Parts: sequence; C-alpha cells; structure tokens
Amino acid sequence: MDTLTLFGLFAVSMMLITYTLENRSHWMVLLFAVACALGSAYGFLQGAWPFGLVEAVWAVIALKRWQDRTKT
Repeated sequence: MDTLTLFGLFAVSMMLITYTLENRSHWMVLLFAVACALGSAYGFLQGAWPFGLVEAVWAVIALKRWQDRTKT
C-alpha cells in the first residue's frame, strides 16, 4: 500500500469516526470538516476530481454547521 492510499484511508476513516460522534461535541463537527478537506485533497491527488470536489463541498457544509453550533 503506497503513501497516497494510506492518506486516503486515514481521511475516509476520520470522516466516518467524526461523523458518527458529531452529536457528542461541536468539535467533532469541526474535525469532520477537516477530514472532508483531507478527503478532498486525496481525491484531487489521486486524479478523481469529482470525489475531490464533492468532499470540498462537504467540508464547507460541515464548517457552516460547526459555526451554527458554536453560536448558541
């Protein structure tokens, strides 16, 4: 397994874990946004630009959700 594949596995695993734990803390929503950004980078690095684009959109959505949760 090469470095890029390990990076992608890490990013997607973090997305799954942080998404599952989102209800526990607003910090998990922020970590989910970071994981989505990492997933986006992975998608672009491996040449799957549709995946990279969708993950970038998810990162922006998650950042907005994190902002909304921290305002209360």
